[in-house]
Amino acid sequence: MELIKSLLIKDVVCTENSQAARELFEKTQYGSQLADGRVQLALLEAVYLVEKRRLVVLDGRGSPVDLAKLMKKASRVEHDFWARYAVFRDFRNRGYIIKTALKFGADFRIYERGVKPGEKHAKWVVFPARESQKLTWQDFAAKNRVAHSTKKRLLLAIVDDEGDVSYWESRWLRP
Repeated sequence: MELIKSLLIKDVVCTENSQAARELFEKTQYGSQLADGRVQLALLEAVYLVEKRRLVVLDGRGSPVDLAKLMKKASRVEHDFWARYAVFRDFRNRGYIIKTALKFGADFRIYERGVKPGEKHAKWVVFPARESQKLTWQDFAAKNRVAHSTKKRLLLAIVDDEGDVSYWESRWLRP
């Protein structure tokens, strides 16, 4: 596979305007396509694509940014990066499209396999949490309400110290 070149600009990564970059967006829905044909990626997405050897990230001087440096930057910029990245990587490795869900009040939204954003709505909203993190009943109820009000199922993604993820689904039922 062709390595896609990209540029690190503050807290985002923009790909070159190439056929490979456009195909990356069209086939796998990474990032968002810009009017000029480039694809803008979140740091989370860029880290994953560098890890999978699909992307090379350059700094402002044209020097490559290695995976360790990119992860370090992402962990400084993004809230709870390591837990969120473990969840992002797990879903992408399983073949799901995972996108941010800030407008829904959640970390991520997940589409069923084979469904692209715009074709159907996401099935789940996901809240990553570290295994050691405490979740109150009020927090749980608030997350459940977010999922219910957006007509999605709630997934709590619990990340242990080794980076393994367990999922707990919650949804409203009428007896």
